Amino acid sequence: MQQMKQPSVFTRRVFYIPGYDPHPPRRYRELYRREAARQAAISGYRIAQAPGDGGSTGWRVDASIDGQRCRARFSVLVWSDLVRRSMSGGIAATYLQLLRTAWVYLSSGALWRLGRLRKGPVIAALYPVAMLLAQAVAAVLLGGLAAVLAGAAIGWLGRTPGGGAPVPAPGLRLLTVACGMAVGVLALNWFRAQDGRLFAYYLMHDYAYWARGRGANPAELDARCAAFANEVAAALQGDADEVLIVGHSTGAQLAVQIAAALVRTGRVPGRASDRVPDPASDPARGPAPGPARGPASESAPALSVLTLGQAIPMVSFLPEARALRRDLRDLSAAGNVAWVDVSAPGDGCSFALCDPVAVSGVSPRAQRWPLIVSAAFSQTLDPARWRAMRWRFFTLHFQYLCAFERPNDYDYFRITAGAKTLAERFADRPSSRSRIARALSPYRSVAP
Repeated sequence: MQQMKQPSVFTRRVFYIPGYDPHPPRRYRELYRREAARQAAISGYRIAQAPGDGGSTGWRVDASIDGQRCRARFSVLVWSDLVRRSMSGGIAATYLQLLRTAWVYLSSGALWRLGRLRKGPVIAALYPVAMLLAQAVAAVLLGGLAAVLAGAAIGWLGRTPGGGAPVPAPGLRLLTVACGMAVGVLALNWFRAQDGRLFAYYLMHDYAYWARGRGANPAELDARCAAFANEVAAALQGDADEVLIVGHSTGAQLAVQIAAALVRTGRVPGRASDRVPDPASDPARGPAPGPARGPASESAPALSVLTLGQAIPMVSFLPEARALRRDLRDLSAAGNVAWVDVSAPGDGCSFALCDPVAVSGVSPRAQRWPLIVSAAFSQTLDPARWRAMRWRFFTLHFQYLCAFERPNDYDYFRITAGAKTLAERFADRPSSRSRIARALSPYRSVAP
């Protein structure tokens, strides 16, 4: 009996890079499991998740979408240990970071340029400064009140029969100051204990991490990214149809760094685009991608980069971010990589619809990427859900990784578990009409 031919299965290797997050990678595994099931129920496709070879850092997905099968293997590129280490300083260290970070952004002129680009992320950056200063003022006021009350109580006890001898003036001042300082320290510690709801310390550590080198990566992060690049390069030697790097939030700039390093070192299979877009042909809407597969290299994996909710200008506008600006320039002109950047104006933590290459002032003449796509939360979320989430900024910042009731051409699960490469999926999609491409960075030099 003749054996029936099995339908071909598209295979994908996905590397997910979190933002500045101290949580373990299993958070993202469970988020994908829950939200993929929701999106499958909404959109009418099948997707199943199973444990991967890497334990909590990875998982496997089998999906059938639009009648096509796909198998994907996911890995979280972990740098949460570096994040936790950078957050290990005490209260005094955090306030020192506040002063240093504020000075870097003010003295460099970056803050004013960022404000002209998008107000939302700048307000988000100022929030931890304002909140920490408010906490310090509250602690001082509470400490002062405690000192006054302690002095009055000690004086009253000294005048009460049987209350003991009056405390000499120098001793009274010392006792009241000590009492006030103790209450102030207790107040600061209480505020820090509430940071799971306030996020002031967390955000301050985030901005300080990038500002301490005035935009240059910490050495330990560069070393980690080099290891990540080796891992992705090994996957490019495998038999997957696509190798997809997904960078969310500040993980977006790491995705750019890794992909650009692979391009520069010749570790990306040669996949010349069938159609090379001319950026000058549609300057208002930006370059449109051509298919990533070239006839001479059909069997090589496609390398794709998906950046979500990026805040790249917060770093690329700083004076020492020369390596990042070089990576942006190099990746934007690569002919063997597809790069799609997704954001939404409703996400106040990202530089929504800003072309990170163009606004950083490093667009090469042959710029192809990124394709700028809007997730359009106000249109793709159920109206009731959108109203409930509109002011929940951190929840919205993670929405890119979640299900949509009314998905448009951005569907995270079709991209990561569907049987099309990123370039094929967005081949006929122009950049958003609201794309921002004004070169506003005060610093545009690149690393040699």
